[in-house]
Amino acid sequence: MHRIETISFTPESVSIIEQTLLPGEKKIVRLNNHLEMGDAIKRLAIRGAPAIGIAAAFGVYLGIKDSVQKDSQAFSKEISDVISYLRGTRPTAVNLFWALDVMENLIEKNKDKSPDEIKELVYQKAVEIYQDDLDRGIKIGEYGETLFKDGDNLITHCNAGGLATSGYGTALAPIFMAKSKGKKIHVYADETRPLLQGARLTAWELMEQGIEVTLIADNMAAHVMKTKKIDGIIVGADRITLNGDVANKIGTYSLAINAREHGVPFYVAAPLSTFDPQIEDGSDIPIEERDPLEVTEGFGKRTAPEGVQVFSPAFDVTPNKFIAGLITEKGIIYPPFRAKIEEFLKV
Repeated sequence: MHRIETISFTPESVSIIEQTLLPGEKKIVRLNNHLEMGDAIKRLAIRGAPAIGIAAAFGVYLGIKDSVQKDSQAFSKEISDVISYLRGTRPTAVNLFWALDVMENLIEKNKDKSPDEIKELVYQKAVEIYQDDLDRGIKIGEYGETLFKDGDNLITHCNAGGLATSGYGTALAPIFMAKSKGKKIHVYADETRPLLQGARLTAWELMEQGIEVTLIADNMAAHVMKTKKIDGIIVGADRITLNGDVANKIGTYSLAINAREHGVPFYVAAPLSTFDPQIEDGSDIPIEERDPLEVTEGFGKRTAPEGVQVFSPAFDVTPNKFIAGLITEKGIIYPPFRAKIEEFLKV
């Protein structure tokens, strides 16, 4: 599969594709510290649950790499402040918290080492998380492509391709893998209001890889299912609970309901780092709310009256009853989900 280099790194800095400018401009932005990384996460310059996890891991390193502290206690306080800041950037994507937990555990186990030794360990762990995500994307692609055949028409929502990961994607990985095996897949991409990640990012990625894509507005999906031959729907996830409920970009829930009504299988693709065994079901998933201006003045043009009230959740939760399968790097989990999720996670 062809890979998009969403994130690149050296021991001095991390570079990302500035996703707020796509598809008009492909710009690489260099991030030098954890504040710049946190800002990039908050404003969606880097986005997608796996990519946010990788960014958080490197953010920890960027936050301590230039520390001049030699005292272990003072250095530990510095690390704690960096991690605390990064935890506050976005609340829903569990990969962010997973990566920060990994870093905290690593640092705790090596607290007797010198600050310089800890810096090197943190950097190597971030690189490991990055490489691990690459491997997971390939596996998700291999398992997922078996669900689809040559000539299938699929619908996807938001962006869960290379831009949302280290380079191969989750929901798009099976489509990329299918293409590499000679299958022709046609994708209807929801534009994904209000920030148009489907229009700006998914359509761009698919066209870059020579995959046939038709862009549709979100409210057209049910009509497309009714009037076109749709063989499946595949989306990514920002958090999956122990019972298989899925938090994903706002609009996913309605897409799943429409899929059930039209008899279209609805699949979710995500690495196991997106599963949260601490949460039993979707009712306990924190849902991020975004700036109302993203709705009323999207991309700088006002489209609603001044002073109107706005409700702008970034995610919704799809109950497990609507999901045909969860595609992971270990295989596909079919309903009933809980026992298999526990087995995969070794809870």
